[in-house]
Amino acid sequence: MIRNYILVALRNIRRHKFFSLINILGLAVSMSVCLGIIMLVADQMMYDQYNTKRDRIYRVVTRHLNPDGSGAGNDYSTSPQPLAASLLDDYTGVEKAVRLRRGFGNTWMEMEPGFDVNIPLGGLFADPDALDVFEWELEHGDAKTALTKPYSVVLTRKAANKLFKQPNPVGEVIKVGHLGEYTVTGVLKEKNQKSHIVFEALASYSTIKSLEADSIFSKEDGEYGNWTSGWVYMLLEKGHSPKEIERHLHDITKKNLPEKQSAGDEHIYQFYLQNLTSITPGPFINNPIGPFMPMIFVYFFGGLALLIMLTSCFNYTNLSIARSLTRAREIGVRKVNGANRLQIFSQFMSESVVIALFALGLALLLLMVVKPFMLHLKFAQVLKWDLEANYLVFGVFVVFSLAVGLLAGLFPAVVLSKFKPVKVLKGAGSMKLFSRMGLRKSLLVGQFALSLLFIISVLLLYNQLKLFVKADHGFDMANKINVRVKDIPLQAMQSELNKYSNIQNVAASSHIPATGVTYGDGFKRALDDAEDTGMDYFYVDENYLVNMNIELLAGRNFRDADGESNKNFLVINETAVKKFQFTSPSDALGQEIYAARDSVKFEIIGVVKDYNHQFMMAKIDPMALRFDTKEFKVLQVKYSGSHDQAVKTIETAWSKVNPNLKLDYKDFEEEVRFFYNTIFSDFVTIVGVIAFMAIFISCLGLLGMATYATETRLKEISIRKVLGSSDSALIMLLSKGFLILLCIAVFIAVPIAWFVNNLWLELIAYRTAFSAGVIGLGILILLLLGGLTVGSQTIRAAFTNPVDNLKNE
Repeated sequence: MIRNYILVALRNIRRHKFFSLINILGLAVSMSVCLGIIMLVADQMMYDQYNTKRDRIYRVVTRHLNPDGSGAGNDYSTSPQPLAASLLDDYTGVEKAVRLRRGFGNTWMEMEPGFDVNIPLGGLFADPDALDVFEWELEHGDAKTALTKPYSVVLTRKAANKLFKQPNPVGEVIKVGHLGEYTVTGVLKEKNQKSHIVFEALASYSTIKSLEADSIFSKEDGEYGNWTSGWVYMLLEKGHSPKEIERHLHDITKKNLPEKQSAGDEHIYQFYLQNLTSITPGPFINNPIGPFMPMIFVYFFGGLALLIMLTSCFNYTNLSIARSLTRAREIGVRKVNGANRLQIFSQFMSESVVIALFALGLALLLLMVVKPFMLHLKFAQVLKWDLEANYLVFGVFVVFSLAVGLLAGLFPAVVLSKFKPVKVLKGAGSMKLFSRMGLRKSLLVGQFALSLLFIISVLLLYNQLKLFVKADHGFDMANKINVRVKDIPLQAMQSELNKYSNIQNVAASSHIPATGVTYGDGFKRALDDAEDTGMDYFYVDENYLVNMNIELLAGRNFRDADGESNKNFLVINETAVKKFQFTSPSDALGQEIYAARDSVKFEIIGVVKDYNHQFMMAKIDPMALRFDTKEFKVLQVKYSGSHDQAVKTIETAWSKVNPNLKLDYKDFEEEVRFFYNTIFSDFVTIVGVIAFMAIFISCLGLLGMATYATETRLKEISIRKVLGSSDSALIMLLSKGFLILLCIAVFIAVPIAWFVNNLWLELIAYRTAFSAGVIGLGILILLLLGGLTVGSQTIRAAFTNPVDNLKNE
């Protein structure tokens, strides 16, 4: 029986090639989007799945509540480092605890005395048990002792290949900038395993004590008061639950952070556990240890894919109804010959499933074509997508296609199996399906309302992207080159650059503004203040304000003559003046504020005009400029003349000061615009492609409806032509109903588009205008595409020879 159903389905597909092609193409386009989402989610779900102990491994997450203890605040994946020792020593339930701490790595390594090479190396300080807990297998070295001694380092295979020619570098010594010399004690095996922890090197955690003794690291960073410097993971003993450990964490907080306790029994800082497998995809948590995909992204893209898939299924329904008029006599004959309703239903469901399987094959081909473009997207590279499908994923694909076939064919199968043989055999003209404003018209209106929503959203996103790229950040970016200068003789490089006539100014700073990276801390006007004010800050030198053309509203800049005393001074922005409740910029001068963490006192010596030191999406927050030569990592070189000549000048100066180091430089403006020209631009591209697919599928649905309308009215059209009706009048007659549906879609979509897009526009401080021009352009595009689609069928019907349709009468 099933074989017969499939054979009949294949014959019908071959007999009705046009409709079958539209159905297969519509389903394939939407399925390719869904399959891409399935592969993406499957790719992210593979993170940390290799670990056999994954169900017992948890990360300690810090929740920073509001100062009064009310309301959930922000979550951070980092936590105080002493938590690991407290849980192991004072409580039961934790088999092993691992601390990972940022701060290891540099931009250059010294492998031989006097010979430096610029090789990026990013890494972490790690406890010895890290190798066992995370099941990182060594190719060379002893996992039990590799991270026990101070100044030991374990390299990934890629890092070892970058640094050494020999395959086994165990025992070799490398110098990592100001962090000292490290002995290579192990090399990790290169495996096709996905871990949310990203590093090129692991240095022994015991090294930190020596670095603290040499004042390279601050001792406060490893105390309970600091929850941002590192991560704490733990392997629970079998039989112990995370809730039990969270109760221990509450006791530890009460004991070691009494000053962070609010009026009740809650704490400003709270800790909870996050399972290893729920990190990516997972909730959005600050201070991630590596790239991860927030679950909201999965919901967002999944929702878009579901909308497109449903739209395609609606199309199948509409086109099946249109085809039913040509197959009505077939259904009647089958019923007269003894076929019951279930058999007719099964026949149409089989045909739907076969079409869905054909669509799956085409969707896989489309996915293969699109996949390289997906992997080329910048955030795909950041999240390390590989989108490799395994047998499980292909199994999901097949099940998904079967589900789509059943969903798409269910309604037509139910409707068509209800046909009465007597009415059917009287002729297709006597059949009237959904003659009024019924389900099929509602679906069509919904499809085009969704399409208009996508069109308007893409136009707004594109306008927002243009605004970001062309926006004035409040500082001068023109004719500047950023040079990375960490761990090189900074003053010598500045002095050498200033010798050249085309170099106008050279300033030093810790970060590049408007790129999303700053330092931050809490500050108070008085030590006994209950609350502190969060403030971003940068380290800059005395040339920074002039070089950046930032206006000084009151006070003075840092002075070279003040030397180390500059460390006690702050230059703040206008927003900070208001936040600290000074009456004016002049009133802030000479005032003292204190760092909330260590009570260090600072004097405000200047106030600058607000400028966008963060992304343009965020409002301007309180910000301070500080001075510390040890924190300078970037030279901002302002030049005159051509960019190429400036680069040659910088290369010449660099070769004199650092002859063995590779120069690392970027254009200032390109670096600031990087986020908007890559990540945000990629997002606009993805939404644009999905919008195109939604419009394409909607047009297929409209094509099916237009075909249905013309097929049911061919005799009417022929009679009107015989009686003298013009072609233009017939085209208007056939098109009027569809144009009305499109107008209804416009009235529905515009308010929804206004509401939905304002939800994300309100999150952006510097946002584009939601103007009537955007709405008008979106409507014009929709009507143009809809008109062309309908016109392709109505014009054909209007020019049909009446004899062909009336010869049987």
